[in-house]
Amino acid sequence: MELFKNIYEGFVFVYGCTMLFMYALLAVLSLRGIIRFQRKNSYVDYTKLLQSPLAPGISIIAPAFNEAVTIISNVRSLLTLNYPRFEVIIVNDGSTDETLQKLVDEFELVQVDFAYNERIKSQPVKRLFKSTNSAYDKLVVIDKVNGKSKADASNAGINAAAHDYFLCTDVDCIIEKDTLLRMIKPFMDEEHKKIKEIGEPCPECGYVHMVEDSVRVIATGATLRIANSCEIDEGVITRVRPPERWLPRFQEMEYLRAYVLGKVGWSMINCVPNVSGGLGLFDKEIAIKAGGYDSKSFAEDMDMVTRMCTYMIDNKLKYAIRYIPTTQCWTEGPPNMKVFSRQRTRWGRGLAEIITIHRKVIFNPHYRKLGLIVLPYNLLFEFLAPIIEFTGIIYYIYLIITGNINWQYALILLLFVYLYSVMITTLAVLWDQKTYQYYKTWREVIGLALMAFIEPFVYHPLIVFFALRGYYFFMIGKKHSWGNMQRQGFGKKKPANT
Repeated sequence: MELFKNIYEGFVFVYGCTMLFMYALLAVLSLRGIIRFQRKNSYVDYTKLLQSPLAPGISIIAPAFNEAVTIISNVRSLLTLNYPRFEVIIVNDGSTDETLQKLVDEFELVQVDFAYNERIKSQPVKRLFKSTNSAYDKLVVIDKVNGKSKADASNAGINAAAHDYFLCTDVDCIIEKDTLLRMIKPFMDEEHKKIKEIGEPCPECGYVHMVEDSVRVIATGATLRIANSCEIDEGVITRVRPPERWLPRFQEMEYLRAYVLGKVGWSMINCVPNVSGGLGLFDKEIAIKAGGYDSKSFAEDMDMVTRMCTYMIDNKLKYAIRYIPTTQCWTEGPPNMKVFSRQRTRWGRGLAEIITIHRKVIFNPHYRKLGLIVLPYNLLFEFLAPIIEFTGIIYYIYLIITGNINWQYALILLLFVYLYSVMITTLAVLWDQKTYQYYKTWREVIGLALMAFIEPFVYHPLIVFFALRGYYFFMIGKKHSWGNMQRQGFGKKKPANT
């Protein structure tokens, strides 16, 4: 028993120190990434790209299932994005309400013969619609058999996409007007680096030879955050405010930590673990060759990104995934515990699937950073973290019951971990403010940061519980439906004080 105690305590100590070090490293890397982004972005004139006929075409894919309440305003918002060449593909995934009929009536749609090439498997497509009104010539509506997942609908959208890049989003998200301009830029930056001079002048011809650098950006992401309590007018965020209700407010803080501090930091060393399903811009060719989305997966976004990376590595092709620190997408966070528990249980199950499906990649040096950093981190510090935390609580209780706990040491350790977590969250909020001052008053910033002091006692235990619940459902093979988000919808709110 003493041997087990020493081994367990030693493991937890090393594990905890490593995790704290990783968080500190990500904080430093993300700050460096934000500073670099601001420096480079200060010289960018997006109007030139907006006016350029050479801008790469982008297909916006937005699956829709029973979205009759908000579908018209959301589609209008997508059609008004600032970009010279894009199309909007709405995939009606077998809606049982008036979603399709409202689209037909509002945008003057008629059924058309369309060159639909099923390069990725999905449920059958029944009809395709285009508008008779030239004002809506960028809109394509696909009517298909319900595939019981966003992934299946997204695959149908990819098959119909006319352009080389596609942006996958949710039809009920609010996307900033300049999103396409900002997210295509990393692809174009890398294109400009493809040809470079290497070596010394050739002794035969006297010139430095040129070679093509084959690094290829296969995906870009941006910060996604909670729109609850924000002021919204006709699909445009007019005033950013932290969510008023405690559950969405915790999610806002969590999203800032995950995107601004986490993914921006990983982007600095080209180790981005996944691109959010709510907003991600992808290279269509690579996505198709990797097999598109897995319609049976509960982590469809991370699964496809992982397969895209393995495809590039298996074919000896250099790749990069970029993340930009500005907020380009707003979504409604689960407003109640029922919806929240379903979402987080699904995420937990999805993570278990990722670890299982791609287990051959983990710790495999052939897959370089993906196999030695990205997936091992997800295994050790994302997947195992709830398990280790739960067993740690049980172990603490056991020590207390048996009277073997060193209270002075235990309290100091708990206080250190608690303050460290508060510091990391506070840094994420401050880094976000440094990128762009979304919150107009310091009262709002401080109010959000103060949530970090109660997160370990209120919100974090819920995250651990629902993650373990997802693991359990995965182990027993319990069927778990995607469910309805039951969104309350975005309304225009005008507080008395601004």
